[in-house]
Amino acid sequence: MVLYHGYLKKISICLILFWGVVQVSAQKDSIYIEAKLSSDRKILEVNQEIVYYNHSDKDLQTIKLLNWVSAYNKRGTSLVYRKLEDRNNDLHFAKSDQLGKLLELNIKSSENQNIPVSSLSDENIFLPLKEAVKPGESITLQLQYRMQLPDKKFTGYGTSNQNTTLKYFFIVPDRFDPDNISQRNYHDIEESVSFNTFWTVNFDIPVNNFVEGSLPQIQMNSFKGYSDSDPEFSIALNNYPSINVDVGGTNTEVKFGYNLRPEEKENLEFFLPLQLKFLQEKIGFIPKNLFISDKFRAKEDFFGNNDITFWKFRFQLFTDAQKTDLDYFGIIAKKILDESIIANKQEDHWLKNGLKSYLEIQYLKKFYNDTKLLGMLPETKLFGLKPLKIFHASKVKLLDRYGLAYQYIMLQNLDQKVDEDFTVLSNFNDMTISGFETGSLFNYSADKMGYDSFNDIVKNYIAKNSGKKIDAQEFLTNLSEKDKSTRYLSNFFKQKNRVDFKLKRITKENDSLQVRIAKNTNISIPVKLETETKEGEKKAYWIDTEENQNIANLSFPASNNIYKITLNSGYTFPESNYRDNFLYAKGLFSNTKKIKFKLIKDIPNPEYNEIYISPRIRFNNTYDKFLLGINLKNQSFFDQKFLYSFTPMYSTGTGKLTGSGAISYSFLPAESIIRSLTFGVSGSYFHYDYGLAYRKSSIFSSINFRKNPRSTVSRSIGLSYNYFDRDLSPLMMANDDYKKYNLWSFGYGYSDSQMIHEKSFSLSTQGMEDFNKITAEGFYRWEFAPRQKLSLRLFAGYFLKNDTRNNLFNYGISRVSNYAFSYNLLGESADSGILSQQFILADGGFKSFIPGSVNQWITSFNVDSSIWKIFHVYADAGVYKNKDLPAKFIWDSGIKVRIIPDFLEIYFPVQSSLGFEPSFKDYGKRIRYTLILNLGSIINAARRGWY
Repeated sequence: MVLYHGYLKKISICLILFWGVVQVSAQKDSIYIEAKLSSDRKILEVNQEIVYYNHSDKDLQTIKLLNWVSAYNKRGTSLVYRKLEDRNNDLHFAKSDQLGKLLELNIKSSENQNIPVSSLSDENIFLPLKEAVKPGESITLQLQYRMQLPDKKFTGYGTSNQNTTLKYFFIVPDRFDPDNISQRNYHDIEESVSFNTFWTVNFDIPVNNFVEGSLPQIQMNSFKGYSDSDPEFSIALNNYPSINVDVGGTNTEVKFGYNLRPEEKENLEFFLPLQLKFLQEKIGFIPKNLFISDKFRAKEDFFGNNDITFWKFRFQLFTDAQKTDLDYFGIIAKKILDESIIANKQEDHWLKNGLKSYLEIQYLKKFYNDTKLLGMLPETKLFGLKPLKIFHASKVKLLDRYGLAYQYIMLQNLDQKVDEDFTVLSNFNDMTISGFETGSLFNYSADKMGYDSFNDIVKNYIAKNSGKKIDAQEFLTNLSEKDKSTRYLSNFFKQKNRVDFKLKRITKENDSLQVRIAKNTNISIPVKLETETKEGEKKAYWIDTEENQNIANLSFPASNNIYKITLNSGYTFPESNYRDNFLYAKGLFSNTKKIKFKLIKDIPNPEYNEIYISPRIRFNNTYDKFLLGINLKNQSFFDQKFLYSFTPMYSTGTGKLTGSGAISYSFLPAESIIRSLTFGVSGSYFHYDYGLAYRKSSIFSSINFRKNPRSTVSRSIGLSYNYFDRDLSPLMMANDDYKKYNLWSFGYGYSDSQMIHEKSFSLSTQGMEDFNKITAEGFYRWEFAPRQKLSLRLFAGYFLKNDTRNNLFNYGISRVSNYAFSYNLLGESADSGILSQQFILADGGFKSFIPGSVNQWITSFNVDSSIWKIFHVYADAGVYKNKDLPAKFIWDSGIKVRIIPDFLEIYFPVQSSLGFEPSFKDYGKRIRYTLILNLGSIINAARRGWY
């Protein structure tokens, strides 16, 4: 009986293959696959036939096949490096049985001749042909191969104990670049490989398993059909759900590669018909089959609608039904666009991403027009109050997220061009530039020309290009032919957007209001102007600006009772500055901006000049005791070019006023080797000893160089002049200590915070009339195993000149001299007690209390290595020389406990030049600690991998 069933299975497979051949058009590629998955889900055996046509206009001498499972094979591949950029080292440290690799491969041509393969580990396999394939002709290849599937946790594709997801594992021809001998590597960016291809795939899977896929299923474990995207399959121990949706008499089956919660399935059964109907109206069609994998769901769901969890508390922004609706609209929209538009993702990523964002904007306008960005969160009560209501963020609409996200990244000058190659886009720019900015521009154009007209262009474009690779520029051409005001888009996408519309002034002349509008570009771009009366009545006007026209003048009857005028309200156009888009025509603040005081940092309200007032409580040393004060600044959650910050404080320890202040301005050139050029001045007044204060005044400038936003490398140059005026004690005056001094500093810094190999280097010089010194520092940290690191630091300092009167400006061995008041010391002059045990990794960097300082030169080498969990060992060694004394070698070693890595660490010295330190009676006083209270450092660490 078993033999009989096996015989029937073979006959049915042959009939399926034959019937597939009959249906395939002469000019369509076809791929036939029989795939067997081993019982442990690790090994996939494949028998495959490829009928490949030469679609080019020249003879093919070589065929390039993509063997992308080899991207998982070893360290150093493009995939491994990209994962490290995303702060994920799982694949880098993967065990051999977790990797993906091609184990065997045999290829035969149409003539049944074996074709040699040079290497199984290459992602690109080049097959030299004995006879060239002429344009329009085809070649048939027979492949037999066996592969080890990678662990699913690396990319979402691969195998696990519960299910196996297959995509990009079958060996296929490179349809986008068939005659290019350059390498094309797998980056896990969901790019198209096989399109307009007829597939037949038959699976032999372990007992009691089920398989679902993106191709139409013709019988159990067998799939067949045309596809304009790469097929995807999920093999699991249970049968995953599907939902059938009827839209206008057309049935669409939505299949899922994962389990749905009962309430999630119930919500989807309600929302999917609405979503698919909406999408059909906008883009003209919906497919009969949609397959959503867990990988695709995680990548394309709605960003920013998740619940906020803090400790044991959970705050829900949206209801479960709303979250399902928002998530799956974007998922379904992108899946349909992927199925219907064949695009080279490297070059044309912005078209599908932009259309997805455009469709989301339209959906939100229809169903969530008044929904807030923070959802229900502002309604959360605390002691009967709703504290979040005081924030402007509580009033921002969900629709505003597209303009705000673009504004956030642009103000840091880390945005990229829309048509930048996809592989060099940062993860944040993938969302904000390729998606949000492009979608906002599409929505802006649609608003100007009429949404029906824009939707018709989208429908016609998709229908016209069905089954073939698109030219994204053609879409922009179609827009400009329909409405000339959209012509700016073609050139606009090739450079960073820094367009700024500005309301210059409103003047009343006789019976009319004269409005003057300026723009900072010669490109012809329309602008949307909105007038509002005091009663809230609004009217919108579109103004076409001419090329080389930077000023536009408009006139409104004074009888219109206009109170306020706004340009591009609701962040509809991705401008570089929204703060100059509001003016009042009447009242005290006519032609000016209102001032608003706010207590805590917030999303900025561009209609106001906002001043943030926040309390400050510090305990920075034993001299000022508690410092109580307020900080006034204009810096919100978003960066600004002009910044000020003033912090007057009351010192409870001295009964005096202290504080600090700073003003700076940054130039952010869009296209330059410089990312930012900053100039500023600052001043501070605090106490550094009992009854002794210092005054510091600074002028500074810094240059941050341009970086690839995916890169972890940063480079900067800094220049500063500092003037210090210190109060001196009678003893200090008797010793002729420095009361006033000037310091000039100039330095270069390089850092690379990548995973596995983190490194930095700095070179600086500092001087005044009595001394000049040059300092170099190099740092390297190697993660040799998961969360296990080895750190190396090399420091060198040399006095070019040293005629100082004391050791104030000397290099430190185990303590630093904070003569520039630049280190965050808890006790500035503490030489005993817990505050004196604070350790700053600077100068010599010795953890043991080795006495003395250096007035000529010093070199030191610091080593730190993980041994077990939070426990490390460290060792320091160095040579230093003081004037008129011989050079001296010193060293120390001990144990370090990393309680909070890089922020709170404790050092226990063991053996050093001083001896066996645990035997010392005062050993407790020799224990050191590092404490860094720097919120900016925490934020920078958290956002690594995004930009």
